[in-house]
Amino acid sequence: MARQIVGHLSHSVCLVLTCLSLALHLILALFCLSVLQTSCVIPPSSSCSSSLSFPGTIPHGKQGRSHSLSSQSSSHKLPSRMNGDFTNMAVHIDHKVEASFNMVNEKEKDKNLIGTKMATKVSQQVSSRSKLEALFSHPLYNLPRPHLLEDDWLLKLKPKYKGGDSEEEDEEDDSDKSSEDSEWQSDSEEDAYDRANWTRSAETHPAWLRYHLGISRWELYDRKDPSVAEVTQQMATQRILSAVQKSGGTQLKLIMSFPNYGQALLKPMRQERDAETDFNLFYFSDFERHNAEIAAFHLDRVLGFCRIPPVVGRLINVTTEIRAITTDHKLSRTFFTSPVGNLCFHGQCEYYCSTENPVCGRPQVLEVSLASMLPDLSLAPRRSWRSPWRRSYSRTKLAPWEKNPDYCDTVKQTPPYSQGTRLVDLIDMVILDFLMSNMDRHHYETFEKFGNDTFLLHLDNGRAFGRHSVDEPSILVPLRQCCRIRRSTLMRLRLLSLPGFRLSDVMRESLSQDPLESVAPLLSVQHLAVLDRRLKTILQAVHTCLEHHDDVIHDDLQGYDVNLYRH
Repeated sequence: MARQIVGHLSHSVCLVLTCLSLALHLILALFCLSVLQTSCVIPPSSSCSSSLSFPGTIPHGKQGRSHSLSSQSSSHKLPSRMNGDFTNMAVHIDHKVEASFNMVNEKEKDKNLIGTKMATKVSQQVSSRSKLEALFSHPLYNLPRPHLLEDDWLLKLKPKYKGGDSEEEDEEDDSDKSSEDSEWQSDSEEDAYDRANWTRSAETHPAWLRYHLGISRWELYDRKDPSVAEVTQQMATQRILSAVQKSGGTQLKLIMSFPNYGQALLKPMRQERDAETDFNLFYFSDFERHNAEIAAFHLDRVLGFCRIPPVVGRLINVTTEIRAITTDHKLSRTFFTSPVGNLCFHGQCEYYCSTENPVCGRPQVLEVSLASMLPDLSLAPRRSWRSPWRRSYSRTKLAPWEKNPDYCDTVKQTPPYSQGTRLVDLIDMVILDFLMSNMDRHHYETFEKFGNDTFLLHLDNGRAFGRHSVDEPSILVPLRQCCRIRRSTLMRLRLLSLPGFRLSDVMRESLSQDPLESVAPLLSVQHLAVLDRRLKTILQAVHTCLEHHDDVIHDDLQGYDVNLYRH
């Protein structure tokens, strides 16, 4: 009797174990099937985005695309983690199933690894590409523009000529009206310039003229003005008709003319991009850098200043685009062929214009920067101001500000720094110079028409980005001594210190738009990284000022809802 009971129990236990084993195998089979399906299915995008630090700053399309890629990456990572957990369970069930499962798992891991890397790379590209757009979409870069009066524009068209009042004149045909309304005409094609017939209509103006007509009391150009992009595009692609050396200055510069009567200032490549300035050289002894001029324009725009004329990089042929077309006899006499067959020239200037310091093509191709020219001085005179923190330009003497820690107290009592915004305008320029390590800011300029109540032109930045291994604290002395800064400038600096708007990232993206970026990065990785470090130094200096002074912030956002611009 006892044997029968034990037999029934054994039979029942075996039956239960068999059912349990079948159930576990069935669960495992279903799970493997779900794993294979999951790796092929992209989950739907969620309405929530991971980049929500600044709601509404990134365009809707960009958010959806970026989130879709990040979700795809997550879906690839999920099965590998789940597979590891269930494999541990399978060990106790069936070794054969475990072996087959591991083979599937390894293949999936390989696919997932490749897919994840590709998705991550694309996601990073999308994220990087969208940072600049997100930055320029932020309210701090779209502040309400002040109402501009007629005298707030640098240039204006002549008033329309009004002749007699006879009916015959009123009934003139359109062609005659067009002729009378023309501000400037040229039918000459002898010198290869475009035939021009410019009227008061902006549609007839070349891009450089529209850019000049857009200069106002408060900024050199409107970042949203399409003529700025047209100017840079034309400087990079239009045929060069003339090349002459610019007079003055310590280093070689050329003025290039284009078929639409536009002109640009050329600075040639003198040294490799990543070549650091020799530590034994004084700040006034280094070559100017063509890539520094380009990077300075982009940095000035990223900071929201818009005070540097548009600059673009270009590859030119030294033979056909300089030597063959120049009418400058002094320049033409300086061309020669180097021992290795490169075409070189050196021009005539105060420094670095000799056969020992030539500009050479490779063998004829030369990298250059082209900066759009400002309106002619006869139309828009400029005034040059000596910077209060100008260096001594001596190997032995110190400047007054280097010897007196209270030097700014004197500056604040001296016109034009004693009133208006001139002091904080200069601090803006100091911040720009510190970020790019430009020690050569001895003068700055303004347009005479606007008097003291206007912005400062940030010109001549060729000695910037010389060193990335060290910072130059003396450039920041005006900020530390005066402890004054615009509220809008400070808030934009804080914005650029955040991961979603990192200064180095937006600068990398902005510079990628330049034609020379296809040859090599305009700024090395080290020069880009140092921007973030220097930005932290600036913010720390402002923080120190706020701890010891009351009147630090110049509130140029007064009357606006400041909470709208907080981040």
